[in-house]
Amino acid sequence: MRVLGIETSCDETAAAVVEDGRRILAQTVASQVATHARFGGVVPEVASRQHVRDVTQVVARTLGEAGVSWGDLDGIAVTCGPGLLGALLVGVSAAKGYALATGLPLVGVHHIAGHVAAAFLETDLVPPVLALVVSGGHTEILDLDEGFRFTRLGATKDDAAGEAYDKVARMVGLAYPGGPKVDELAQRGDPQAYDFPRAMLEEGLDFSFSGLKSAVAGEIERQKRQGEAVRAEDVCASFQQAVVDVLVEKAARAMRQTGRRTLVVAGGVAANQGLRRALTARAAEEGFAVRFPPVRLCTDNAAMIAAAGCALLARGRCDALTLNAHAQLSLDAWQAGRV
Repeated sequence: MRVLGIETSCDETAAAVVEDGRRILAQTVASQVATHARFGGVVPEVASRQHVRDVTQVVARTLGEAGVSWGDLDGIAVTCGPGLLGALLVGVSAAKGYALATGLPLVGVHHIAGHVAAAFLETDLVPPVLALVVSGGHTEILDLDEGFRFTRLGATKDDAAGEAYDKVARMVGLAYPGGPKVDELAQRGDPQAYDFPRAMLEEGLDFSFSGLKSAVAGEIERQKRQGEAVRAEDVCASFQQAVVDVLVEKAARAMRQTGRRTLVVAGGVAANQGLRRALTARAAEEGFAVRFPPVRLCTDNAAMIAAAGCALLARGRCDALTLNAHAQLSLDAWQAGRV
């Protein structure tokens, strides 16, 4: 099975052709990072216009690099939510147009399902697994069964971990995108320099990072008020240690409670080196396997959407040309076909 995936949920226009949910035949990404960097974050209207400009070129280039024609494909998968509504509409509209013109089956993919599917690319991993999803908009623990059905076990009550990373990056003067820069700076700092809070550490499987973000802001303000130099490396290291401690503890707790033997980590923060080291060590200690996608597949990409599309199409899911984009789309609504 060969599926074309299209991803335009935020600030990258991406297309990929994936075979059997495992093998990436080609992938193209038109990044908008440089465009949005001068604004310090993504401007939705600008992102949408860039997607309109780039999407058809990106798809054409991907098919050419994969060496396939439309007749060689078995389906089209596209991110239908959640994300920036205008950006999503560009991808969904393009996918519907291609499906109408070619007669290929169309399937809308939930963005988080795509991130989890990235862990199955270029591996022999098969469900069931537990998934820790950590990105700019999401922090949650999901159970994925053999039928590619998700059950949420825990989620953030407020800010996502990735959002907290971006906010802390701005606090210490790091340019957009700040999350990877915080990770890099943390490697040179003292993780015990500041005693930042670990909210809900001993409670269930849910998360909360707003208090941690506020504590970092308060500490930086205190240092400035007292005329102290803000030690960015130590702030980043201590902040990252607080985030990692919570993520690792919750993931390990979920593994014990569910009895699953494999944990996959997905989303942009899955590329974080501190998290990778800590989870790998905890997995070895507790006797479960932990799998991370390659770093290049942790951030938004179309290969993950195509991989999820393969799994869905193989199980008989196909969406009508009434498929729409949804800025806020729950996994439950998506799985029930309310798209």
